Amino acid sequence: MKIGLDVGGTKTDAVAVDAGGTIIGRVRLATGWGPEAVTGTVLAAVRALGADAGVDVTAIDSVGIGIPGQVEPGTARVVHAVNLGVDELDLAAAVGPVLGVPVRAENDVKAAAFGAYALHGGSGSMAYLNLGTGIAAGVVSDGKLWRGARGTAGEVGHISVDPGGPLCRCGQRGCIEAFAGGGAIAERWNRPGSLPIRDVFDAADEGDGFARELRSGLARGVAAAVRVLVLTADVDTVVLGGGVTALGARLMADVGAELAASAEASPFMRSLHLEERVELLPAGSPAAALGAALIGAARDPEGVLAHG
Repeated sequence: MKIGLDVGGTKTDAVAVDAGGTIIGRVRLATGWGPEAVTGTVLAAVRALGADAGVDVTAIDSVGIGIPGQVEPGTARVVHAVNLGVDELDLAAAVGPVLGVPVRAENDVKAAAFGAYALHGGSGSMAYLNLGTGIAAGVVSDGKLWRGARGTAGEVGHISVDPGGPLCRCGQRGCIEAFAGGGAIAERWNRPGSLPIRDVFDAADEGDGFARELRSGLARGVAAAVRVLVLTADVDTVVLGGGVTALGARLMADVGAELAASAEASPFMRSLHLEERVELLPAGSPAAALGAALIGAARDPEGVLAHG
């Protein structure tokens, strides 16, 4: 049996996966702040799988952890996980001796891409586009996760699509993330509310001009990311996930309209059938935790395959 954890900025999602690839237990708990608290969260999540989900924790063979930040390939060493208060943390050293099993880690978006690919059937090629506070993607082809030469494959959020567009936190203007990132939209909206993206959509429906501008920009940014992923990696499918996708059909309708508009103006773009190649990850899907479990169990984490 293998354990996978998706360690997020506020919550940690943990799953237990049996030898046949079936999820047999799942728990969620709050994520602590700082290296020691993150380590404690991982250990508490594994214990909770036993206590709350009835998983036999003595049967665990491996642990995989999806976590924000940069992860050294093939290891569990994470750096610059700023949303967790972690500058550097070797999770294998911190967690492995306590659990007594191999521990590996992967960037959370790449882990989610791997899990989404497995949930999608584990064949062909797929890009997972995470629409959260920021924008990033992971690409899986023929069961293999594509990291790139320096691990930055899929960082589409910082591709500038409008040099005169809004300022991005990276210092450029008009980045995809500046248009479609949840953090950037909330900052530009700058109004009270616990769900600013939903508030923007609601205000746009009511005729607010600025909200309409932000909503249009979001669709423009997501559509641009889809085009980039298809035109560069020629994936069969682009699966959208992340917190912004809680908007569901409202988001998909806007993105579909933006893709249709570009197709209308270009026979070449029409030939790509982009609207048919975009899907939404089902709400509540444990893609990142599942992907982490599969990566943690791989004998060769650099050539890890999602088949089966």
